[in-house]
Amino acid sequence: MDVVYNFEVQLYLQNATFSSDLQIYGGCFSEDKCWYRCKVEQVISDEKCRVLYIDYGNSEILNRSEIVEIPRNLQFPSIAKKYRLWGLQIPPHQDLNQFDQGRKFLCSLIFEKEIKMRHKATYQDGTIVAQAEYGNVDIGEEVAKKGFAEKCKFPINANNCNEKKIDVVQNQPWNAKVSAPAWENRPNPSISNRLKGRFGDQIGTSMRNENHTGNHMPFAKEKLMLYDFNMGSNISLTKIKQDQKLIEENEKLKKEKEILQEKNQILLHNCKELESTIALLNHQEEKEASKETLKHLGKTLHTYVGTKMRSLAAQVEVLKEVRHANMNVHFGDDLFRAVKEVTERCLIALSSLGKLEKIWAEYNLAQEMIQLCKNVNESDVLILKRNEVQQNLYSAVEEFILEVDELPLSERSTILQELSGSLEAVYGQVSEADESEEAFQQFFEWKQTKLEEFSRVRSGTNASLQILATWFSGMMKFFDLTSEVSLKSEEVVGNVDEVLEKVESDICKELEISLVEQDDADKEIILNAYNKVIRKIRQEQHLITVVQSKYLASVEFKKQIVEWLNKSPNIDNLLSIKKTLKNVKARLRWKLVEKSNLEESEDYSEYEITKVKEEITGLRNCLIQEIYNEQEEYERLTCLVQKWFPELPLLHPEAGILKYMNSGGLLTVSLERDLLDAEPLKELSTKHPLVCLEVQEQKVLLKGYSVDVNTEAKVIERTAKYHRAWSEFKEKSGLLQLMFLFLCKSDPLVYLMVPYYPGASLGALQASTPLTSEEILKVMEGVARGLHTLHKVNIVHGSLHTNNVFAVNRKQGIVGDFDFTKSVDQRASANSMVVGNLNLISPELRMGHLASPSSDMYAYGCLLFWLFVGDQEFKMKENGTPEVDELIMDDKVKSLLLNLICSNRMTAEQVLNDDCFLLPDVISAPPQNEPGEELDHEKTEEKGEDIISSDNKTDDNEEIDLSQ
Repeated sequence: MDVVYNFEVQLYLQNATFSSDLQIYGGCFSEDKCWYRCKVEQVISDEKCRVLYIDYGNSEILNRSEIVEIPRNLQFPSIAKKYRLWGLQIPPHQDLNQFDQGRKFLCSLIFEKEIKMRHKATYQDGTIVAQAEYGNVDIGEEVAKKGFAEKCKFPINANNCNEKKIDVVQNQPWNAKVSAPAWENRPNPSISNRLKGRFGDQIGTSMRNENHTGNHMPFAKEKLMLYDFNMGSNISLTKIKQDQKLIEENEKLKKEKEILQEKNQILLHNCKELESTIALLNHQEEKEASKETLKHLGKTLHTYVGTKMRSLAAQVEVLKEVRHANMNVHFGDDLFRAVKEVTERCLIALSSLGKLEKIWAEYNLAQEMIQLCKNVNESDVLILKRNEVQQNLYSAVEEFILEVDELPLSERSTILQELSGSLEAVYGQVSEADESEEAFQQFFEWKQTKLEEFSRVRSGTNASLQILATWFSGMMKFFDLTSEVSLKSEEVVGNVDEVLEKVESDICKELEISLVEQDDADKEIILNAYNKVIRKIRQEQHLITVVQSKYLASVEFKKQIVEWLNKSPNIDNLLSIKKTLKNVKARLRWKLVEKSNLEESEDYSEYEITKVKEEITGLRNCLIQEIYNEQEEYERLTCLVQKWFPELPLLHPEAGILKYMNSGGLLTVSLERDLLDAEPLKELSTKHPLVCLEVQEQKVLLKGYSVDVNTEAKVIERTAKYHRAWSEFKEKSGLLQLMFLFLCKSDPLVYLMVPYYPGASLGALQASTPLTSEEILKVMEGVARGLHTLHKVNIVHGSLHTNNVFAVNRKQGIVGDFDFTKSVDQRASANSMVVGNLNLISPELRMGHLASPSSDMYAYGCLLFWLFVGDQEFKMKENGTPEVDELIMDDKVKSLLLNLICSNRMTAEQVLNDDCFLLPDVISAPPQNEPGEELDHEKTEEKGEDIISSDNKTDDNEEIDLSQ
């Protein structure tokens, strides 16, 4: 054991270092240069320390470099123990020579002898006070007899005495441990002897310098050890007083302990007496309870028959009510009927449906091949194949329609819907558990088993009741003194107790089956069957939906394709319209020349000029009407191309069908700028040509954009996307309508025709007659709807400002179009995005981020803020957004504005659902200008300021104000 321990110590201590923070260290013993655990007793100098080898008792002076730290797993108590002989102390005037003799005498008494140790006490520092005996010899008595020690004048305090068992120790050399130290087993005994000698020298020195007070305190540091009589250094007077005080306190505690022990004995005695009393009382209570039980049993025996019969009668009464309520026992009967419904009367997939879907897929593929074809010669073969598939599809459609007409789909759908609703009302929602293939079979078996069990129990109940009735009948005859039937008492009474018990048992079983809910296993079987039934219902409902949908599509297909089965469409009507347009344009040009000649002649007649102008107006209206007719014909051809004949653009490239389709029905090639009587509006724009004209008694604006080859395609693409968004909802879209898009033949210009709303822009209205709060909300609701229409199709406006938002009739808000030659980021960075001191460009755009629907909503919020604030002064935040909290306005409006100007803004759809637009009557009006007060809004082209007055201009990045 010591070898293993010292090996672990050596292994760790070879490379360890010294630190004064640890209590136990490793020291390199000077004799054998091995490492042992030690404690630092005294720091002599910066380089020298006195250490005590705690596992052997030796001490010596070591260099600091020979003292190192050890790990926590080696920080355990010392193996060597300090012992003091019981009842002895060193005489106060003993000299060093006499002390050495006493040490040698003690060594001779215990050397290599088996010593019996009686532990008497243990001091706080771990020193053990013991009585040492060798045979019948008391070693302490022998030392005292020789005069090397004397009896203590103060006895050892019993409070510090921990009595232990007697230890028998085979004593070893003077300073050896109980267990042999590591060096005892080494081959060089001289080293071990030197270690022991050093230990003895230390003892002699310390004992010689001991303070001979004649007393030894229990907690004093000086100990008489088994291995030595080291009494430590001189004891100061203060230390003695402290020890004396501790002794007195121990005596006091001892007396208190004795008093407590006496009280404890008294309490224990009282406790035993109480336990005895409680046991006696319990015994008496049990006797009383037994007496009461016997008394109750006696009374019960007197009324047993009546009680038994009343109980049985009550059970029979309940059984009658249960049987009356459940004339037929139901074990999942509703679910059983549902299983029968979805298994025996379910709608199976139609054979014609699969055939129809297959041929329809072939037809779609043939149409796709024609659409992708770019060669006219190759298209003939594809068209013939398509026509053949088309004939087959028509036949399949007819067959499918006939088969579906014979099916009661609506009635079946109603039955399934009612069945599903009734089952869900009883069994709840369908679980997501895996569907078992044997769910229905398990349910049938369970139901059959339950029915058989119930039938058996009910039969048993009926039989038991019949036996009881027979018994009562016999009793009636027996007690009927007038009856001539001769019966003996033994025959009549029989084993009536068993009969009653059997009747009661059978009734309880039937009631349990009838009233008690199913257990978990039964519920699992029922729920599995229910889940499968619901899935079957949903599958059949889906099949019905598919059949009905395919049926409607087939009927529509048959209705529309029947006229094209044996013929192909042509463009004759379109060519006829184009011919008419050409004729009208020629006549219009001729009349324009005639008008010009009349105006230039010196003797022209006003009547003739008026007549020519009227003819020109009529021809222009006729031209516009023919263009509308042309668009209608294009729409018809577009429908045919998309549905039945994708080859039309390839077969008739001169018709320009693809161009019309790509522009969303907006592009026309029949309209020319020089045929229109347009009034230039130079004051409204300096960058884009802008003219005003009247078309069929409607004022419109004609906006011109300079384009090149690439820009032209982009303009057509952007206008087409915008026009499709408007076409879905038209007037309810909240967007400005695009009427026509046409190209200039002589100049690289694209003209866009839009409606003209004089004085209806927000800028013009607020400058003249500001909107009321109710009007503001109505108008801005329409603007929000327009933004929602654009954002749904991924269009970011990017150019929302006071000249591009219109309030038609002061109640219908419309979002104007934008510059289709510019990208959204180019539009969003325009200088026109300013109203007064308010910048409509969102903070993220100013930081270089891309435009988004959120930036549109910021501009929308700023416009709403501007409309409600009126002439109120407001502050701006550091990020350029207005301060809303301090303004006086309705709380609902303020809340909406805060959600539009913040970073996490509301969407257009959320704005439409806001309380402001649901309850507009609660919103207070904004401050108005005094009567006659005019707002002076100016804008110079260099500074890019906002234009809101009717005679101002727009810059190159601003949309035209259609209200001017």
